[in-house]
Amino acid sequence: MDREPLVLLGTAAGISDRPTGTHLSRTMMLADLRRLLAQTPASADARTYRAAVIDENVLLKPTLSTRRISHRRLCDLYLLNPELVLFHALRELWPGDDEAQPLLALLCALARDLLLRSSAELMLALPPGEPVTPQQFTAVVQAAFPDRYSVASLHSLGQNIASSWQQAGHLVGKLHKVRAQARCRPHAVAYALLLGQLQGVRGDRLFQTLWVRVLDAPQHVLHAQAQVAAQHGWLEYRRAGEVVELDFRHLLRSFPQGEGS
Repeated sequence: MDREPLVLLGTAAGISDRPTGTHLSRTMMLADLRRLLAQTPASADARTYRAAVIDENVLLKPTLSTRRISHRRLCDLYLLNPELVLFHALRELWPGDDEAQPLLALLCALARDLLLRSSAELMLALPPGEPVTPQQFTAVVQAAFPDRYSVASLHSLGQNIASSWQQAGHLVGKLHKVRAQARCRPHAVAYALLLGQLQGVRGDRLFQTLWVRVLDAPQHVLHAQAQVAAQHGWLEYRRAGEVVELDFRHLLRSFPQGEGS
């Protein structure tokens, strides 16, 4: 699989190119993320998120150990730190549209977990209605990282990756999963475009990145939804023919160090 280089604009971005392997033991934990963000104020800092999960048990975990593990895995996937652009922007966009949340979570998880990201090209190549198995994801990861994981780990990884894609809306079904079309929303478009900008991509090429392609929408829909996102105040969008200019100063207006720096 060809991987796009991650050109980070400073240490605040939060995008990871390390195979940390969160999906070896967890899915993207959409339900837990939703509960946590619903139970904490938008102004919460990293300590507040930690206290909410471990001390207040807002995720309703049965033991202290599972609370700590859940907090660690959520940090692995989403950072839970507003001092990092990746989570700061996610938190800003999160409450605006419940239907956008699955793709917002997926985009952040893809940026954080290279093993999940290694499965993206396989998913995007499948037409709607095509059957999909966890073993297909296992094979992709094994090819990308040969001899790195045990058979048991790869089995768990394939199942968790399939579950995450299903949570995001790219798969449907219980025993037998098939490819579906995810529901693209303007808030997710804004976040995907920001991720591309954090990589150093500019102009119309922002609509060609992996982040945008996982939104499962044609180009005219993406541009239309970028305009809607601009109307919401999340970005500035200007287009003249093939020339596109985007600016995220409004989305990052409360970020203390500025965009990606």
